[in-house]
Amino acid sequence: MTLPSMDAADLAATIVGHDARPAYRLTHDGQDLTARFQGRLISLTLVDNRGFEADQLDIELDDADGMLALPEKGVRLQLALGWEDTGLVDKGSYKVDEIEHAGPPDRLTIRARSADLASDMTTRKERSFRDQTIGDLVRAIAGKNELVAIIAAKLADVVIEHLDQTGESDANLLTRLAKDHDAIATVKQGKLLFIQAGAALSASGVPLPTVTITRASGDTHSFLVADRENYNGVKAYYQDTRRAVKGEVVVDASNATVEKEKPATPKKKAQRPADTMSPNPDNVKVLRHTYATKSNAERAARAEWARIQRGMATFGITLARGRPDLFPELPAVVRGWKPQIDSAGWTLAKVTHSVSERGYTTSLELELKSGESDDSNSEPASSAYP
Repeated sequence: MTLPSMDAADLAATIVGHDARPAYRLTHDGQDLTARFQGRLISLTLVDNRGFEADQLDIELDDADGMLALPEKGVRLQLALGWEDTGLVDKGSYKVDEIEHAGPPDRLTIRARSADLASDMTTRKERSFRDQTIGDLVRAIAGKNELVAIIAAKLADVVIEHLDQTGESDANLLTRLAKDHDAIATVKQGKLLFIQAGAALSASGVPLPTVTITRASGDTHSFLVADRENYNGVKAYYQDTRRAVKGEVVVDASNATVEKEKPATPKKKAQRPADTMSPNPDNVKVLRHTYATKSNAERAARAEWARIQRGMATFGITLARGRPDLFPELPAVVRGWKPQIDSAGWTLAKVTHSVSERGYTTSLELELKSGESDDSNSEPASSAYP
């Protein structure tokens, strides 16, 4: 049976139901501000990002009568989103850092962001770390910034043999450290999180609930497959100062690591290695950073290879009925598309909530999970990473 064509608003009404109404609540210091926006809200958009890229809240209001007062920068707003028939979900706190008034017709846009990083997190520092665990380092930085450290159990006891922080902020250092370990470092609701990327695990190591997304619940979708032959391996260099050699490791699709060493002083003429175990050098991604130890180099190469594999395919969909319970890193199962799409294991990489006169929708960006999962059970999702 062929369904009649319909626009997004009609589709939303069919899926959501004509009586279901989107709902939101904005508060400041415990005071409910929602009533002030009734009849004025043009759009409300919340973008939930990974890493230290701040989550962003945009509120666009109708000021055609000129009666709206400009809010002060630095004000903190608490947001809850949902539906009148199912209730609201807490979406965190956001600090107003941008105000725009435009027209005609006059409109006021309030822009707020979640990552209120203390000055110490963004101050450049000069120091080195030796023989410390990731857990110790992350907890120390969190403590200085009055944050609660939440660290994945698999990563907490990993020893960092040597790590230099040269003219670099703590935020950048954590981002770099996370990249080397295929992890995510981020600040969410007063917590400094250091968790595995794409592993579908909470910081405590408990599997996150899997969400099921069907084609019937969607509006538009987009599926993209990249060329798997773009890179067939990742190479990383390390400097062994004790032995005065510069080594390299290569990680490829066989999950094997090929090691090579050469004198620290480069030869006048580069010679092609006779070792045929390595992937084609023309298709190997070379990491720009030279690592202090072989284990650090191998770890970074494996992390980058895992990232490349996850990025081979991406999938985006806009849900006609907004899902306030969804957030990045949740594992997802999709149904109703091509077999290649439905059979893949997915993870939510970015979530955008949008409320307007057309209703409440949620746009999802998904990427392949680290390792395929057969778990297709759908459970309610919590509203926080840990």
